[in-house]
Amino acid sequence: MSTLSSHTIAFIGAGNMAEALIRGLVRGGHVPAAQILATGPRRERLDELATHYGVTVLTDNKDAASRAAIVVLAVKPQIINKVAREIATHLTPGTLVISVAAGVSTLTLEGLLPGTRVVRSMPNTPALVGAGATAISAGQHATETDLGLAKQLFDAVGITVALDESQLDAVTGLSGSGPAYIFLILEALADAGVKVGLSRRNAQRLAAQTVMGSAKLLLETDEHPGKLKDMVTSPGGTAIAGLHTLEEGGLRTTLINAVETATKRSRELGGGGKG
Repeated sequence: MSTLSSHTIAFIGAGNMAEALIRGLVRGGHVPAAQILATGPRRERLDELATHYGVTVLTDNKDAASRAAIVVLAVKPQIINKVAREIATHLTPGTLVISVAAGVSTLTLEGLLPGTRVVRSMPNTPALVGAGATAISAGQHATETDLGLAKQLFDAVGITVALDESQLDAVTGLSGSGPAYIFLILEALADAGVKVGLSRRNAQRLAAQTVMGSAKLLLETDEHPGKLKDMVTSPGGTAIAGLHTLEEGGLRTTLINAVETATKRSRELGGGGKG
């Protein structure tokens, strides 16, 4: 299997997601820092990346693109056309391009960057702490090896699933936008803790750890969430009383509707969504 460590990787864009990926690759020992390039318009920001992770930093996108076998487009979708046109003639034929630009299809990228193999991704913000959930989709020229390399990249900051590109809007509605739903739930749980007598700090920490621990339990056991819910729910106890109130308030239906609405909005924005 081809590994990332045998390739030079250029990150075009030096924002939060690029830093998360660089951190995961370097600190996880997946790719030597000497094989990673990063570009951006702000020298101060680039110096931070160089200092913290030991990667090579450049202000010239064209130079970085010409030196890499894998190019990660970590720029906003609003400037993807400009950046792609800038580097198009400087890419080595057959370069693997991995895009994190929301809403930009592989077909669009292949048109902007002829001769490249494209993989599109939909990561989420918990990648910033190594706990991301990312979906990846191969363009028409990308190979299984390319998809494998993209998976290795995003596995460095969480878990990765390979899906058909037509499903990325659904991913945006669920895991892409999902952290916002969870933060709202966490805020409500913390407010509830304060209401019943806990300090704000303790309520927030207990709520956050409860959500994280519950998610970890589900991921590590791979049990149906209904079964795990039943493990907590004893006859006539506190959990069933609380669950009754949640069902009465329509939490389940509201969350389903939220994911569906966000998915529809993502489609309206052209696929992939924006926040």
